[in-house]
Amino acid sequence: MSVEVLDAATIFNFVDDEEAFEISVSDRFAHLDTNHDGLLSYVEMLKELQCLRVIETHFGIDVKPDPDELARVYDSLFMQFDHDSNGTVDLVEFKEETKRMMLAVANGMGFLPVQMILEEDSFLKKAVDRESTRVAV
Repeated sequence: MSVEVLDAATIFNFVDDEEAFEISVSDRFAHLDTNHDGLLSYVEMLKELQCLRVIETHFGIDVKPDPDELARVYDSLFMQFDHDSNGTVDLVEFKEETKRMMLAVANGMGFLPVQMILEEDSFLKKAVDRESTRVAV
């Protein structure tokens, strides 16, 4: 993890850079696709969904969620990615939903810089890295 400063423009620029975004999404998809069948099952996506920790922390303090509630949240998140409701997520669905979520984060963030703790392999960290590389050139 690292502490980074970012704003909506950093995220928008990353998503707009089709090559950088496509590479990042494809790499993450390939990492999650443990059986290499070109599709993500619920089990394969569960690790990624768990990394989001959507209800397991409250203002940085770990809380013990109700397992049934947590399962419903993960099911709902998986359905967000599974656009055709066939029980798996292909690369196109994964890319589209990842883009939608990244843009939602950017829209909610605004254009004032925000300091955040980011996981090293997260899409937000990749956006920051891309921006710092682009600015340094």
